[in-house]
Amino acid sequence: MSDIVTNHKARRDYLILETYEAGIVLHGTEVKSLRAGKGQIGDAFARVDKDEAWIYNVHIDEYSHGNLNNHIPKTPRKLLLHRSEIRKLFELASVKGNALVPLSMYWKNGKVKVSLGVGKGKVEHDKREDIKKRDDDREMKRATMKNFKGR
Repeated sequence: MSDIVTNHKARRDYLILETYEAGIVLHGTEVKSLRAGKGQIGDAFARVDKDEAWIYNVHIDEYSHGNLNNHIPKTPRKLLLHRSEIRKLFELASVKGNALVPLSMYWKNGKVKVSLGVGKGKVEHDKREDIKKRDDDREMKRATMKNFKGR
C-alpha cells in the first residue's frame, strides 16, 4: 500500500472514532492523473445520500495528455462500500458533531482505495492538549536518549 495523498488536517481537526476502507468510482483519466500524484483531499468530505456514499471536494487534476474526454476535477465521486457499512456510516454521521472525513487515498492491489474516518470535531483547547502531549513526549524521548548515550 502506497499513499497517493493524505489529509493532514483531518487528524488535527477531528478525533477519529472509526475508520473504513472504501473503493472509489474513477474514470480512466482520473486514475492516470492519480498515478502521477496529482490529487488533493484537504477540503474533502463524505456524505450518505439515498443509500449511497459520496465523496465531495476531492480535487484530481486533469490529465496532462488527456483530450476532450478529460474528467472534471472536483466532481462528486461514488464510494464503494457494503450496504451494512453504508447504514452504519449514516447512523454515525447523523450524530451531531460527527463528520465523514477522508484520511488518505492509496493503492491496494492496483485499485484506488479511500480510508474514510468518522470524526468528532475538536475544539481549540483539544488541539492545544494534543500539541502539549506531543511536545511532552518529544522531551521525554530526548531525555531518555540523552541518558542512554551518557552510559
